[in-house]
Amino acid sequence: MSYYIAPRFLDKLSVHITKNYLNLPNVKVPLLLGVHGRKGEGKSFQCDLVFEQMGVEAVYMSAGELESPDAGDPARLVRLRYLEAGELAKVRGKMAVLMINDIDAGMGRVDQFTQYTVNTQLVHGTLMNIADNPTNVQLPGSYNTDPTPRVPIIVTGNDLATLYAPLVRDGRMDKFYWEPDRGDRIGIVSGIFEVDRVDHRDIEKLVDTFPEQSIDFYGALRSRLYDEQVRQLIEDVGINRISQRVVNSTQAPPEFRKPDFSLPHLVDMGQALVREQKRLQELRLVEEYNRTIGNRGLGEINMTAPQSNSAKPAIAPPSTISYNGQPSSTRLSPELVSQVNQILGQGHRLGIEYVDERRFRMNSWNCYAMFQDDGSGAIAALESCLNEHQNDYVRLVGISSSDRRRVVETIVHRPIGKAVH
Repeated sequence: MSYYIAPRFLDKLSVHITKNYLNLPNVKVPLLLGVHGRKGEGKSFQCDLVFEQMGVEAVYMSAGELESPDAGDPARLVRLRYLEAGELAKVRGKMAVLMINDIDAGMGRVDQFTQYTVNTQLVHGTLMNIADNPTNVQLPGSYNTDPTPRVPIIVTGNDLATLYAPLVRDGRMDKFYWEPDRGDRIGIVSGIFEVDRVDHRDIEKLVDTFPEQSIDFYGALRSRLYDEQVRQLIEDVGINRISQRVVNSTQAPPEFRKPDFSLPHLVDMGQALVREQKRLQELRLVEEYNRTIGNRGLGEINMTAPQSNSAKPAIAPPSTISYNGQPSSTRLSPELVSQVNQILGQGHRLGIEYVDERRFRMNSWNCYAMFQDDGSGAIAALESCLNEHQNDYVRLVGISSSDRRRVVETIVHRPIGKAVH
């Protein structure tokens, strides 16, 4: 089976990998390449196809390896894997890369329920150090005077903005947003159904029928076509004997006839998958649970206590103005209430974050609460946060509900004496 490699993807990876093995005069080459985009678009699989075509040796890490009950282990593992990739390039005489899949799942800070651990800090610091000194990577407790072979690092993720900002800055990490266009989708889906001899015109119509679906959708669609035959096998063998039939059986493996790959049948099965997706989105049980947890502990808010306007510039005299149908605050300025309602009115999740002076310089914010479709609760929580953190920075964050990207970050309160830039 031959799979489709998107030309843009091949160009970006091949240039980045090759450039890291060249000695370009007076050129600062970023060691890291961050491939990001929507879930299920085949980022990791496209990387594997490029590695295979280029003859590149890859050493892999997953997001689950970036955390450990023992502090320092993940950072040490990153260095070990980097040195292993360098040894592969040296011994086998081929280009090698270190590949870290879904890095934002292991190191990203999404909301107030994401724990920021010592290991998260150490892994961020380790990757920054390797990016700055790629030929001098040492393990704890030892020092090797020989230069370390330079090896490019490729990371994949859905939202790289959740990582520590200095790690993803230009010069350390080159970014590539992967969003396959219609031609790419048709090419990739044609590869999925190649062995099934599906007509190319049917592939085009199938892609056009589900233009908003990710690449993984079509792989799941092909798998769903075999459900009927598997169900028939269970009925023929008996549900109480199916385990003995398919596991360590002395009989020949079951054979299945070719399913119906006609376009109408593919569309019907695809629409069934879409209906399941919509049910999942409409229930939103986890979001409702998180909203309940986020609202706990706010306590009763004193709406009449006198406030100093100089200490809290976000607080205003009593007001009865309402915005976007939401009840207004009696103490927040109309502009601030408008910002809250504007973020929620666009369908985003609203986060309230705070940080003290020392951590503000490190850009290490703490989440106070998270809301969606609850303007009055968000306004009440913001008032409470401003009351409790008069000497801290407070900001509003808008998070896209579809792909969890941060689309808004606005500081609404600064400590006394700190100018607003």
